[in-house]
Amino acid sequence: MKNSFSTVPERDPAYGWVMVFAVFVLSALSFGALGSISVFLKPLSTEFGWSRGETAFGYTVISFSSALFGMLWGQIADRYGSRYFGFIGAIAMTLSLFLLSKNQNIYQFYGLYFLFGAFGNAILTSPLYANVGFWFRQQPGLALGITAAGGAVGQGVMPLCAGLAIGAYGWQSAYLIIAAVYFCIAFPIAFLIRESPTRQNLGTEMEDEQNFIVDEKVAVAWISAAIIFCCICMSVPIVHLVPLLTDRGISLNSATQVLMVLMFSGAFGRVLGGKLGDTIGALPAYMIMSLGQTISVVWFPHVAYGPGLYVLAIFFGFTYSGVMSAILVCTRTMVSAGFAARAMSITGFFGWLGMGLGGYLGGVFFDLRGDYEWSFAFAMIVGWVNLIILSLFVLYTSKMRRQRLSSMG
Repeated sequence: MKNSFSTVPERDPAYGWVMVFAVFVLSALSFGALGSISVFLKPLSTEFGWSRGETAFGYTVISFSSALFGMLWGQIADRYGSRYFGFIGAIAMTLSLFLLSKNQNIYQFYGLYFLFGAFGNAILTSPLYANVGFWFRQQPGLALGITAAGGAVGQGVMPLCAGLAIGAYGWQSAYLIIAAVYFCIAFPIAFLIRESPTRQNLGTEMEDEQNFIVDEKVAVAWISAAIIFCCICMSVPIVHLVPLLTDRGISLNSATQVLMVLMFSGAFGRVLGGKLGDTIGALPAYMIMSLGQTISVVWFPHVAYGPGLYVLAIFFGFTYSGVMSAILVCTRTMVSAGFAARAMSITGFFGWLGMGLGGYLGGVFFDLRGDYEWSFAFAMIVGWVNLIILSLFVLYTSKMRRQRLSSMG
């Protein structure tokens, strides 16, 4: 479902690619901290005697706070712009990671990850993705795919670095080191954030010429309904792959290397997912990538460590990350500039809701069974639910297209 313009679009501003770089880096830091929770999971469980489900609930907290506060930041961004969002996010990430090094109980653990999600992750993802998307009239999917690839790179690099730091210095020093690194990187990058010209000048020719087949609020409702389930599916391996592998006797370093390969392949998946959305339409791209993650996720508990596991990680990482880009392109192409940040925050709300539920329920199923087979089977089932909803959305859009054609005839 792609929009077309009656005139040939002018060249996109060159600064749009600076924004792609800036948001790429900031999202890499934000998602990297989320991915690192899986590496801290077992050390913290051992240190404090928390269950696997209790510790994994930290990921749920960061996801839920990202969902709730993302709605607020989306409203603010649509009304006032997102110029200073990078600075707020940099402060929140650095402060929460620093204080996590001094954590002494599970409620403090939850509270600090709530801070990270509410004022770090929530402000650096959906509102800034909306900003980037409207720097580009030509191939916005490619730009958003490259931007979103930052999250995959961060989820690959940071867990590996966190694992090395934990092995060398312990979990407390690891949090301190990560906080220092985030401070040194995030603050300089924050100076690069600017609002897109399209969102600064709402009501321009670009926005007036857009002609949506489906009402933008209805489209957001459909995407939101689907995204819960695809995010539950993808979050189970994101949170529990490293514990799954170390439970088998695989070293922490080797386990984080598998996760890194998964995430690095995901960086390519996000770029291709965005480009595919430009080429065949965002909704078909979403369905193709979602099918890939659904049919692959169930095999993680059954594939032995070795080349087969790396192949599985590459395939799952590629497709799950393509899902994330396709969602962004769906939202970008189905809503107007003045509604963009709120739309991405709404879909982000349901996405983070799904991520939080998947991370938590993966731990709950482990606690019930003592292994991860049920966790990953559950992930596959909800993946199929996502595909059913997307199929119904395709039927709905086809019906609306036919009604429009008949009314024009």
